[in-house]
Formats: sequence, C-alpha cells, structure tokens
Amino acid sequence: MTHFPCPYLRGEVELTDQRERHIAETHPDLLPAHRERIARTLADPDEVRRSARFAGARLFARWYDDLRGGKHVVVVVVTEAAARRHWIVTAYVARKLAGGEVEWKRS
Repeated sequence: MTHFPCPYLRGEVELTDQRERHIAETHPDLLPAHRERIARTLADPDEVRRSARFAGARLFARWYDDLRGGKHVVVVVVTEAAARRHWIVTAYVARKLAGGEVEWKRS
C-alpha cells in the first residue's frame, strides 16, 4: 500500500495494491509509467469535483501538456468520513473532464 499526501483533504490518500493493479490493468496508459503524476495530481490539483456517480467520491484533476499531446490525469478518491480514511478507487487519463459538480478550481 502507498500513501500520497493530499493538502486539499488535509491528510493522506491510500492506494492499495489491489486498486493499483486495477488501474494498471484497465488504464495502462497511466500506470506504471506515470505513477508520479498521481501523486502530483493529489498534491496540487487544477480542479476538484464531486462525483456524479459515487456518493462520497471526489475527482482530482490536473492537466499535463507533456502527457500524450496534452491530457488530464484524473484520480477518483473516496472518503469514509467515519473512519477518516481517503482511498483511490481508480485513476485515468482523459482528454476532457466530464460530469460532477466543481467543488474547487485553481484561479
């Protein structure tokens, strides 16, 4: 298991081995080659959205000009308030951001 600092959530976000395997299998364009971009996206996102699909989940997004001609890295984080736990469900590369209510945006 890996922990990434996330100032926005005022804590650390877990990436379990199982979720890391899921991301590597379903989004091989992101892992394993761009693991540091997951960390950077959580540490300094361009935008945070509330997920329209999953209650309690947030989408952290950051644009990278040098990723496949310019793409977003999106990291989906679930927060279990009672346990004060934040963990990554999935992460992927996206051409544009879709869905979810913007909670915070870099100005």
